[in-house]
Amino acid sequence: MEEKRTSVFENGLIWFGAAVSIAEIITGTYLAPLGFTKGLLAILIGHVIGCIMLFLAGLIGGSMRKSAMETAKMSFGTEGALLFSVLNILQLAGWTAIMIFDGALAVNGIFPIGNWIWCTVIGALIILWILIGIKNLGKVNTAAMTALFLLTIVLCFVIFQNSSVPNVSGEDMTFGAAVELSVAMPLSWLPLISDYTREAQKPAAATAVSAVTYGLVSCWMYVIGMGAAIFTAESDVAQIMMKAGLGIAGLLIIVFSTVTTTFLDAYSAGVSSESLPGKINGKAVAIAVTVIGTLGAIFLPLYDITEFLYFIGSVFAPMIAIQIADFFILKKRDEHRSFNLPNLFLWLIGFILYRILMRVDIVVGNTLPDMVITILLCAAVNLMINRRNENIPSQTGSQTRYFSS
Repeated sequence: MEEKRTSVFENGLIWFGAAVSIAEIITGTYLAPLGFTKGLLAILIGHVIGCIMLFLAGLIGGSMRKSAMETAKMSFGTEGALLFSVLNILQLAGWTAIMIFDGALAVNGIFPIGNWIWCTVIGALIILWILIGIKNLGKVNTAAMTALFLLTIVLCFVIFQNSSVPNVSGEDMTFGAAVELSVAMPLSWLPLISDYTREAQKPAAATAVSAVTYGLVSCWMYVIGMGAAIFTAESDVAQIMMKAGLGIAGLLIIVFSTVTTTFLDAYSAGVSSESLPGKINGKAVAIAVTVIGTLGAIFLPLYDITEFLYFIGSVFAPMIAIQIADFFILKKRDEHRSFNLPNLFLWLIGFILYRILMRVDIVVGNTLPDMVITILLCAAVNLMINRRNENIPSQTGSQTRYFSS
């Protein structure tokens, strides 16, 4: 029986749902000090950078029919890649908690019956999405995305219909910092996108549609948040909806956008767990992550996610940079070593470099320079190693095999 695969349209819907997010709207409000024109430019530049990387990451997994963490084994070794699987599961659990927290906080501003109740409702809906499964969500996602699309247009209209008096705060925000915050969201999806493109009927087309759809809709969410802060002097999405009299419509936007986005986090946590040793049930792990995230959202104060975004960038930007160099430049397609020590060391350099560049105001943010430098280092070092191995005399073949294994 032929395996069921997702269509290009279904992949587009998945990433539409990923982009329609309260977290993206909230992040957009941070850019208000730049003013609308400069803020919009920063959003566009950041998303172009981030979505190109997102496309390349998704193309690797789609081409190889492997999940994001399985593709990491091609660059870091079968055991070395476990580091990134564990870090990915942890960051996805963190995202699950943050998204449920933000969603519950916002919807409780419209219908104040208690944050913990809304956390529980959202968590239960995410588990329902997981049980339905990624391959069976076509009709459900179509209905949900249509509703979200229409309701988000209403929200956008409400914010910008009276936009004659901008309200720009005097808080400090450099253009480079704004670009980096715009890169941060697509960057946070880098270790996930292959979990979905590997299931696509047409991997290249599905990856392109996924990256473009996510980029456009994410820019839209950022602009909504920034516009709300500039033109309505209000950064609380729930309050904007209340003032606009959206009521039930506002609740639906918040609940469904939170569910469709957070489902991807929990689902990918399950997929990443399957790359760990032992027979692990990915769906059970996804449900467990949702439960843990729900409890975290209830009991932890998860208001500021800026440092969390930077941590994700510092871990996964150099990781995917090395994978890009290996796959597209060095044409590597497999890895039999337990640990690829040169690449693991290069990742550590990229991690440290990212943290250093965070202290430097660069007009294009610090993710792009970090990834470019890491890609060049990876290509150069691996070419030198390959050349050295080729020049070792044949009688020392056993030593050569030991060096590269």
